[in-house]
Order: sequence, then structure tokens, then C-alpha cells
Amino acid sequence: MKIQSKVFSNLYQDSVSLMQISARISKLPGIHNASVVMGTPMNLDQLREAGLGTELRAGPNDLIIAVMGEEAACIAALDLAEQRLNSKPEESADISKSPDPVSLDMALETAADANLALISVPGDYAAAEAIKALNLGMNVMMFSDNVSSGQEKAIKTLAHAHRRIVMGPDCGTAIINGIPLGFANVVKRGVIGIVGASGTGLQEVTCRIDRLGSGISQALGTGGHDLSEEIGGISMLDGLQALMQDEATDVIVLISKPPSPTVATRILEQAQFAGKPVVVNFIGSDPQEIARPNVSAAMTLASAAEIAVALANHQPLPEKPADPTPRDIVTLQQSCLNLSAARQDIRGVFAGGTFCYEAQLICQQNGFSAASNTPVSGNKKLQDIWQSHGHTLIDMGDDDFTRGKPHPMIDPTLRNQRLINELNDPQTAAVLFDVVLGYGASETPASELLEQLAHIDKHHAPVLIAHVCGTEADPQQRSRQVDALREAGVIIADCNAQAAAWASIVANIQLQKKDVCA
Repeated sequence: MKIQSKVFSNLYQDSVSLMQISARISKLPGIHNASVVMGTPMNLDQLREAGLGTELRAGPNDLIIAVMGEEAACIAALDLAEQRLNSKPEESADISKSPDPVSLDMALETAADANLALISVPGDYAAAEAIKALNLGMNVMMFSDNVSSGQEKAIKTLAHAHRRIVMGPDCGTAIINGIPLGFANVVKRGVIGIVGASGTGLQEVTCRIDRLGSGISQALGTGGHDLSEEIGGISMLDGLQALMQDEATDVIVLISKPPSPTVATRILEQAQFAGKPVVVNFIGSDPQEIARPNVSAAMTLASAAEIAVALANHQPLPEKPADPTPRDIVTLQQSCLNLSAARQDIRGVFAGGTFCYEAQLICQQNGFSAASNTPVSGNKKLQDIWQSHGHTLIDMGDDDFTRGKPHPMIDPTLRNQRLINELNDPQTAAVLFDVVLGYGASETPASELLEQLAHIDKHHAPVLIAHVCGTEADPQQRSRQVDALREAGVIIADCNAQAAAWASIVANIQLQKKDVCA
């Protein structure tokens, strides 16, 4: 086993590009581990922990390619990564063309009407770039993470004073004037505007609105810490205000995990007097504490989309998420016929953190508390994140799994390995998972998993239940992914909440078998 690396001085690439290159070379034959990162102190520590960089010497502005595997494979991987880094689109022969900008000031000289800066640099430097952008009069989307709470508060306070919006830090998804940014989907334009503190939550709601025939005016991210007591919901309040003033927006949707109580009160008070109907899904919060004049409470991400579409179309509101149909229950019962009574556990393997969070709540409401690396209130912290025990729902996109590795939405290899492990566990009754489509996501999100599922004994294997978050217009085309998964024996739910409810039904069926055997 060989470890090889290359360091390129003063060669910067954005985070998504680096993750995509990492994913590409990780899949080469003979490669056991690979990482392409900037040389920040945190990244160097992570490389050392992974056994990839014990003797690396690099600075924050240097780019590192590190690989582990067979010697010939390492050489090929380094060459391919370097080729991808150096590849550029064909340039015009026009010698009068301006050089590529290397700063925000230079960029504004060539695009004077630009009013949004997308920042994707190591977290140590993201705050300074965000402040530069704000002082230049631009709004900011911060894809970068690892920004301190104090820096986030200072950036957002400055933005508010300048009447600008900061999306992030760690904002992975937005749709601005119909243009998808980060991990976003291709959705129709329409009259529904969204502010969300969750990337996959935004994706779930925007995709479902699209599938229901409506469309999106704007989808603004806030980053996951915005609604904490310390930050105070600055970005969500500013985003709400912007949508209130947006003539193209008729209905507003707000999405977040439960905010701090004082922040929730502040947001709901502003929503009540928005002058437009507002739908709020504070995931897991009591709907009765949210609902008030002009504000409709949604119990799930999917129901938030359904309520918003009903309001946009001036139709009666759905009262609650639909219960499983008799046909659904029969399908699940038939899927359990050959399962041993020893198979009792729900196992969830998620790329989307909010999908894992919502699924835990749905299972909990149905009587099944699960361990997790990101547990909701009332669930237990998983002691060993690499080993499931009992009902277990895992967020594979959490930092514990993605340090030095691509996010599972970009490269689902690690997620697929965990999913197969859960299928092979004799205690597993149902395996619940998500497939997330859109820009930035894997071009073939299901293909590698389907190859591995072909070797599973489907007659005695656990029930596979999936939810595909995407649209027909996405590069991966939702229907194509759904058809391929169904062909492999996977039961496809209409939304994440339904998938978790179905997994709970399977667990109940298996529990009844156990009682009968006893």
C-alpha cells in the first residue's frame, strides 16, 4: 500500500469542485482512499488522521492531492486529479479579453451590476471575504462552513445595517431569480418564496412544489445556525422581509429545525403581519404554537409544500399529512412475508441531514425511538457511528463522515457501503434511505447501489424504502432514478415523511410477528 501526494502552491479551487475531483479519483481501481483539499490547518489535521498526510508541508493557499492505494493506481489518480484541476473551458482567441478576476473588486469592474457574491473558501478566510462583499454593496451566499458564531453574528449584523442578505455560513442551496446555486434543483418559476435554514429541506419543499404544478419565486438559505439564540434569526427575518416586498412572491414558506423560543416568537410575529400568507415548518414543533392569523403550520416538509400550493391556487388547505392507504399497507405486508421474526429494526442511511432529522421524528411519533449520530430530542446518541444497534438512523452527510471525503450527495460510495451493511444485518427489518438529485449531486446517484443490490437475496432481505428528492428537469431526471430503483425491488415513497411512516409500518408488522412467536 502506497501513500502519495502533490502540493500546488497558490492554486485555489472551490469546495464543490474539490469534492467532485475527490469523488472521481476515489473510484479508480486500486485506490483505497483519496482527498483533494486546500492546505488549511484543519484539513491538514484531517489528512493526518486519515493516514494521508503525516509529512505534508502546505499552507492555506496551497492545494493538496493525497491518495492511498496501489502504486500504479496512485500515480494514475494524481495525474487525473492534476488534469482535472488544470482543465479550462476553451477560450476565445480575442487578445483584448480582460484577464480572469482574482478579487471581488476586479470582478465588479467587469460586472458592475452584480449584487451577489458566492463565497466558497476555507472557513478561516470566509468571514473576511464576506465583509469585503458587503462593503462593496453585494448580498452574500456563504457556501463555506467552519465560521465561528461570533463572526457569523458580525457579518449578518453588518449585512442588516447595509440592507443586504447573508445566506450562510454553510448554506448549500439557494435559487435566486430562477438560477440554482449550490446543491439546488431545476424547478419551475412561480409565486412561492421560501426561506430555509436547511439545504435538503429547501430541496424537498421546492421539488414537491414543482411536482404539484406550482413554482418558486425565490429560495433563500440562511445556514444552520441562524435561528440560534446567539445569531437571532437575522437572515431569516431579512429574507422574510425581502419576500414580503417581492412583487413576484404571493406565498411565503419558512423552514427550520426548532428555533430558540425567543427567535421563533420574533419570526412568527413578523410573519403574522407579512401581508401575504405564510407557511411555517419548524420541524418537530407543536403546530398549535405556530398557527396564528396569516400563518399556517405544517407538520412535515411535504405538507409545507402542499399547503403553500393550495394557498397559491386559492384552494382549501389540507388538514394534515395523508395517512397510509390500504394499498400502501398491503404492499408493505407483502414485502414482509418472507422476513424472519428476528428482523425487528429500522435502519436509516441518509445523505440529507434534515431528512434524517424528520425521519427520526416520524418514527418516534409511531413509537420507535432510534439512535443516531445526530439525534433529535428523546433519541439516544449512537455510541459508535460505524456500528448500528437497534433502531438506528444515520446522517452520512455529517462532519463525522465527510472530513476529508466528498459529501454523499456528490459521491454516494460510503453511504452505499453502510446501506449494504445494514441489509446484511440479521436484525434489520427495513432500510430507509434518500436519493438527492440536482446540480452538484452525483450524475448517477443510484447506479453503483443498484449494482450492489443485484447480489442481495431479495426474497429474505429487509424491505428497502427510498425517497427520491428531485424533479424531471434535473440532470439525473427523477423518473429515471425512480424506475431503476423500483426495478431493483425498492419501494419508492412520495416524500421523506411518507418513507419514514412506511418504515414504521414494517417495524410494527415485524413486532406483531415476534409477539405471535413468543
